[in-house]
Amino acid sequence: MSATQPSDQRAVVTGLGVVAPTGIGTDVWWKATLAGTSGIDRITRFDPSKYATQLAGEVSDFEATDFIDNRLIAQTDRWTWMALAAAQMALDDAGLDPASLDPYRMSVITASSSGGNEFGQREIQNLWGKGPIFVGAYQSIAWFYAATTGQISIKYGMKGPCGVLVSEGAGGLEALWHSRRTIRRGVDVVVSGGTEAPIGPFALTCQQQSYRLSEAREPEQAYRPFDRRANGYVPGEGGAIVLVERLEHAQQRGAPTIYGEILGYGATNDAHDPHRVPSDGTQLARAISLALERAGVGPDEIDAVFADASGTPEADRAEAEAIRTVFGKRTESVPVTAPKSMTGRLYAGGAPLDVAAALLAMRDGVLPPTINLDEPAAGCELDFVTGEKRSAKLETVLVNARGFGGFNSAMVLGRRGPS
Repeated sequence: MSATQPSDQRAVVTGLGVVAPTGIGTDVWWKATLAGTSGIDRITRFDPSKYATQLAGEVSDFEATDFIDNRLIAQTDRWTWMALAAAQMALDDAGLDPASLDPYRMSVITASSSGGNEFGQREIQNLWGKGPIFVGAYQSIAWFYAATTGQISIKYGMKGPCGVLVSEGAGGLEALWHSRRTIRRGVDVVVSGGTEAPIGPFALTCQQQSYRLSEAREPEQAYRPFDRRANGYVPGEGGAIVLVERLEHAQQRGAPTIYGEILGYGATNDAHDPHRVPSDGTQLARAISLALERAGVGPDEIDAVFADASGTPEADRAEAEAIRTVFGKRTESVPVTAPKSMTGRLYAGGAPLDVAAALLAMRDGVLPPTINLDEPAAGCELDFVTGEKRSAKLETVLVNARGFGGFNSAMVLGRRGPS
C-alpha cells in the first residue's frame, strides 16, 4: 500500500475494451470512428416493418462464443455478453492479470439503463404463451441491472466494493466517477463502464413510448444531432468497459499505457419532468461547472467537448446553451464533437464509449467528426467538428452525458493530470 493517503489517490485509465456498431475491439472501432463511418442501418435482429423506428446501430458481427463459454451464454443476456467481452479486452489491453492481485482491492462498477431485454422478452413470452413452469430459472439473475457487474466480478474474482448505476444515458459517466471514488477509498483497480443491448421487439416498443426516436428511413437522415433537420435519435447497442486504476499501482506494475486521468465530475438533475427536457440548459451548465471546479481547471483550459448530442431539437438547443453559458466568449473556439452520431445512442454504454474516444483523441491529437451535421439548427451554433477528423492539441477534454429523467453529468479528463 502506498504511503499516499487514500483520499489523495489519483485514478487513471489503463485499459480500454470496445464492442460497438462501428467495430469490435478498440483499434478497429477507433479507425472507423476517425473515418466517420456510420454503423446505423436497418434493423436485422428482427423484422422492424411494423415499427415506426426501423433503424439502429447494431453490433452485427459479435460472436459471444469468442469470449464466453456456452454455459454462461445460456444464463445471461446479450448485454452482459458484450460487457464480458469488453472487460476481457480492457484487462488484456492493460496487461493486468486479476489472479495476481488481492481480490479485495479489485472492484466492478458498471451502468445499465434497461438490463437484459432480450432474455426478459423470451421468458415473458414463455410465461404468457406456455405457463409459469416454462419460465427459465436464470430469468431471476439475467435481466436485472446488476447482472453484468455480478458476472464480471465472479469471472475475475473481484471482491472489493461493487455496484451498478442506473441513470439512463448519464449512468456510464456516473459509474466511472464512482470508480474514482472507490480508488480513493483504497481499491487498486476498478472494471467500469457500460454496455446495452436494447434492440428487440419488446425493447424497441418501450423506447418508442418516449416519442424521441427518429422515424426516418435513410440512415443519414435518422440521427442528426444539432442539425436543423434533427428529428430524434436511433438506439444502438454495445459500449465500452475501461480499467480504472490507482496511478501509483499502475506505475509500480509497469502498466503498458496510461491513457489519461479522471480529473473531475459534476452531476445535477433538472427536477423538471420525467419525459420533457427543460427549454434551457441551466442544470447541465451547473454540472459542467461543478466538473471543472472539482478538476481544478477553468473553462479556458478545456480543449474540446464531447457532446451528449440527444438528436432532439429541444435537447440539442439546451446543451448548446449550457456550453455557451460555461465557456462564454470562448465558445466559438472550443471544438465540439459527437461521435455517437455514428453508432446511435447507446444509453448507459454511450458515455463510456465517448470517454474511450476522448482518451484516444488526446493520445493521437485528433478529434473524430460528427456525421450527418450539415447545417446547425438555430441556437446550436458551435464549433462542430464535421466532415472529417480534425487535428488538435488536446490536454484536457470535457465529456457531457444526459439521461431521461432529468439526469445531467459532465466529466473532465486529462492526458496528464496536475502534479
